[in-house]
Amino acid sequence: MAGSDEVAQALWYVGPGRAEIRAERLSPLAERTVRVRARHGAISRGTEALVAAGRVPASEYQRMRGPFMGGAFPFPVKYGYATVGPVEAGPREWLGRTVFALHPHQTLFDVPLDAAVPVPRDIPASRAVLAANMETALNATWDAAPVPSGPIAVIGAGVVGALAGFLCARVPGAEVTLVDVNPARAQLALALGLNFASPEDAPPDCELVIHASATAAGLTTAINCAGEEATIIELSWYGSGLVSIPLGGAFHSRRLRIVSSQVGKVAPARRATTTPRQRLEQAIELLADDRLDALLAPAVPFHDLPERLPDILHRQNGVLCQLIDYP
Repeated sequence: MAGSDEVAQALWYVGPGRAEIRAERLSPLAERTVRVRARHGAISRGTEALVAAGRVPASEYQRMRGPFMGGAFPFPVKYGYATVGPVEAGPREWLGRTVFALHPHQTLFDVPLDAAVPVPRDIPASRAVLAANMETALNATWDAAPVPSGPIAVIGAGVVGALAGFLCARVPGAEVTLVDVNPARAQLALALGLNFASPEDAPPDCELVIHASATAAGLTTAINCAGEEATIIELSWYGSGLVSIPLGGAFHSRRLRIVSSQVGKVAPARRATTTPRQRLEQAIELLADDRLDALLAPAVPFHDLPERLPDILHRQNGVLCQLIDYP
């Protein structure tokens, strides 16, 4: 058993745009618990930008609590949900195994066995940090129930949007186009085997549209390129912001549907047969494709995060998944 004399370092958001690293002494390791030494992590830019700005709505304080989150919204709060590393202490059969955990940014931490998901040997630990994003994307495809063949548009080529497009493209006959205002995202689409278009050139009459830009303009584009009786999966989370969208025009005549998708619950189409853990395990297995490394930004050392976070979280900096390297 691990003792209680070990000290971890954790990232805390302490005020709008401000973060700091705090020391935390670990308690003795409990039964059926593992102690994980973080090796890699990732910043979830969309959600963590809202957390860092203090823009989590009061109505969502409880629903937005991440697993093993410390503190309380708005500040100070220890937040994050993408950490990968080897097990240092716990049951013998777990020692040395690389696991993924939905844990905030912290150098050393304890989680119950059912919260530590082994990473297959053929998936690099650095790529495994995408598991939480892949889980969100997988849930979105399940919310489409089922993903159709034919033209599909994904509006917003961030990490979750790109992963959703990657999954949709696995369906035989699907023609997936990533749509983004940033022309540099064309290279990402090419790396993932997808088409690319600017909003002005978004494909029309799509059978499925996934919106992940977190902007009113992006949702308008999603409505405009949806075909007859198409479904629009809304993956964006706007925090406390208000969104104006055009529900006139052809929205009603085309009988469009806007369906919210959120990872807090397994999609209804799979809820009876799939647990949240099984969904996360499936998401990790889907990362066995080296094309997905195109989503990873060069790593930032953990101890540099307080200084680097404002730039990482800035919407216009072009960063996709910000990788973290731990000491």
